[in-house]
Amino acid sequence: MAFLKGTKINSILFGKCPVCQNESMYKQSNPYVLSQTLEMHERCSHCDTKYKIEPSFFYGAMYVSYPVGIIFAAIAFAITYFFIGATLLNTFFAIVGTMILFLPIIMRLSRNIWINFFMKYDKTKDRLVDVV
Repeated sequence: MAFLKGTKINSILFGKCPVCQNESMYKQSNPYVLSQTLEMHERCSHCDTKYKIEPSFFYGAMYVSYPVGIIFAAIAFAITYFFIGATLLNTFFAIVGTMILFLPIIMRLSRNIWINFFMKYDKTKDRLVDVV
């Protein structure tokens, strides 16, 4: 997905550093390792961007998680009710199951969206080369 490099979409979908987009912000790439779902690096090893701008910075991601969750629930509703033709009760269970199944992804997406509100891609930091 090299064509997405430099866009907020790249940073949001893949959890890349919002400034240089060369490193994952998360210590564990798999969001389903639940004990490490939200563990992030302190700084980007490539451009030295500090991810946690201030104490409790990512509490704001809770505000983002609500609409992200609504989008996942609406997609689950549309698929089960309109395309599969399930009853409303079965559709409800499908929505609840979807929300539980995708919770780690929703949490990470919310954090990624939140940090991208405050930081932007910088071409000069993307091309930094560590000189040893």
